[in-house]
Parts: sequence; structure tokens; C-alpha cells
Amino acid sequence: MIRNDTKKNAAFIVAFIIASAVLLMIPTGFERAIYVNAVGAKAEVISTDDRGIIQTGLFRTGDQRCRVRVLSGEHEGLEMDAINLLSGSLKDDKVFVPGDIAWVLVERDAEGDPIFINMIDYYRLGREVLLIAIFIAVLIAFSGLRGIRMVLSFAFAFLAIWKLLIPSVLRGRSPLVMCALTLVLLTLVTLPMVSGVNKRSLAAILGSFSSIAITLLVSLGMTAYLRIHGSVLEMSESLLYSGFMGLDLTSLFSGVVCLGAGGAIMDLSIDVSAAMWEVREHAPETGRRELFRSAMEVGKAGVGTQITTLLLAYMGSYLTLMMVYMAQATPVLNIFTSKSIAAEIAQTLAGAFGIVLVTPLTALIGMALFIARKA
Repeated sequence: MIRNDTKKNAAFIVAFIIASAVLLMIPTGFERAIYVNAVGAKAEVISTDDRGIIQTGLFRTGDQRCRVRVLSGEHEGLEMDAINLLSGSLKDDKVFVPGDIAWVLVERDAEGDPIFINMIDYYRLGREVLLIAIFIAVLIAFSGLRGIRMVLSFAFAFLAIWKLLIPSVLRGRSPLVMCALTLVLLTLVTLPMVSGVNKRSLAAILGSFSSIAITLLVSLGMTAYLRIHGSVLEMSESLLYSGFMGLDLTSLFSGVVCLGAGGAIMDLSIDVSAAMWEVREHAPETGRRELFRSAMEVGKAGVGTQITTLLLAYMGSYLTLMMVYMAQATPVLNIFTSKSIAAEIAQTLAGAFGIVLVTPLTALIGMALFIARKA
């Protein structure tokens, strides 16, 4: 039996890697360059001229002139003056100093010769890769083979969202349906990758599906009941102005709520399923009622922390907004009737419904699977 399980797990991992490779090679269909006569490149800042910067309190406007040396691409080695436009936004603006490595846009004429260079941002890719590599090393050192599976699952989740979900929604598919289908795909892939191809994973998958379906319905109901428009999502209006006027932002909001809760739902479902499996393995005489009660105890212990995790994740993105409300002495009733806070409440409650219900649903399914026939 152990050998059969090993073969199944190995076959699943191989199929998973192949599927990930296919996803990686699939074009999104949105690769076209916005600026057809420009090319991105890595560049080193040699010198700067800050005389064009206008300082007004905390904010800077005007422009900064930089002398840069291109370090990558077809114009590698080119030294040229570049411009760094400042808009007065602390979020978007940056001021370079000599020695900085930047990502720039080299503007070219019809013959392909460089005309001027725009400073885009600091070049962060190398540091990001280093941090990711350190995290992967720590995860594998801590979890061994399971850590490698977690890394593969994470990579697949990113590829599924980037290569399938986002392009599909931009092409006009229903955001809610595509978010739901993406969650189904990730559940089918992630849980067997983490726990193996067995009945533990099957019970967790079925429990997650049931809970995700309920979360979808609750999210739709709360969004309509609280009259929340999907424009509360950051940068959502920019999508409309970019030519995607037919995008259903409210449906997208409901789908995002489910995506946000999906990870916690899967996490709790596999915890409950694994606990039931262990009880059944070490105490085969355990009856249905006792097995269900054990699963509920495990679930109750995890529900509180998962809901708190969900609340903190959502509240973290709205923390500065709450600080603004407090700093301006905004009345509490005004705060709770605002669209942003109502959206936060809907996200938290919809996700919490799914997290609360995943335990009994997984317990019922696991009870039927594990008692019917011991694997």
C-alpha cells in the first residue's frame, strides 16, 4: 500500500510539473508593448542634477536629470542623459543618487536609435530573487520534501492566476466564475501536493469545494445587500479607463473575496481531514460519532485563529484609511457607512462564513470516506 501511494504521489508530482511548465509557456495574449518604440533596460545612475526638483513640504515636483549607463539589452553600454519626472506623490515618486541601479525605458526613433531615456523605478529584481531563494531554502530545510511540494504549489498558484485568471477576465469572461474555477483548480492541485494523493486530500478537497460554494453565495448576497460597488478595489477604475469598460467590477469584488478566503479554507480543511485520518489509523475502533466529535474539536481550535488571520489580512490593507478617519475625528457612524469599510466588513464576514462551515462539512465527508473503508 505504501509503495502504491508513493507511485501515485510521484505520478501526480510529475504531472504537476508538466502542467506548470505548460502554464509557463502559455502566452497571456497581452504581451504587446504599450510603447512600440521603447524598450526596457537595467541601468546604473552615474550622476544626477537635482536643480529641477521643486520641494514643497514633504512633496517633490518637477524633474530630476540623471546620467545613466545601460547595463542590459540591445543598448548595453550606452551612456545617455535620462529624465525622472516627479508628480508630487510619495507613493510613486523616487529620487535617484549616483550608484543606484534603475529600470529605465529607452525611447527610440523609427530607425531604432535611442532618443532619450525615462527613469521608471529602482531595479529590484535581483534583491527579490535573493529573498525568494532564502525563503525557499528555509522552507525546505524546515519541511524537507513537503517544503519542495509547497514551493511547487505556490508557483502553480501564481501561474494559474497570472496566465489563466487575469487574461480570461480581461477578455470578458465573468470574473466571479473565473475566480471560482481558479479556486477549484488550485484546490485540486494544492491539497494533493501538500498531503499526497489519498483519502485525506479527497475529504479536504470535497470539504473545500462545499465551503467555497457557500462563500461565493454569501459574498454575492452581502455585496448586493450592502450595495457595494467593485470600484473599491485598488486600481479598478484604471482598468475601465484602459479600455475595459465592460468589466464587471462588482462581480470581480465578490470573486476577490472568495480568493482571499480560499487559502484559509483549504488550510483548515486539510487540518481537519488529517486529524480524522490519524484518529482512525491509531484507533480503528473509533465510531462515526466519536470521529466527528474529534474533527469538530480540531476545527474549533483552528477557526478562531483563521478568522483572526483573515481579519488582520484585510484590515492591514485599510489601516492607513482607519488612521485618516481617526486623525480627522470622523464620527463612528460615518466610518461604518462608508463604502470602503462596508466592503471590508463584507470581505471578512463572507470569508468567515466559509471558514466556520468548512469544519463540519469536511468532518461529514471524512466520516463517510474513512469509516466506509479503511485505506
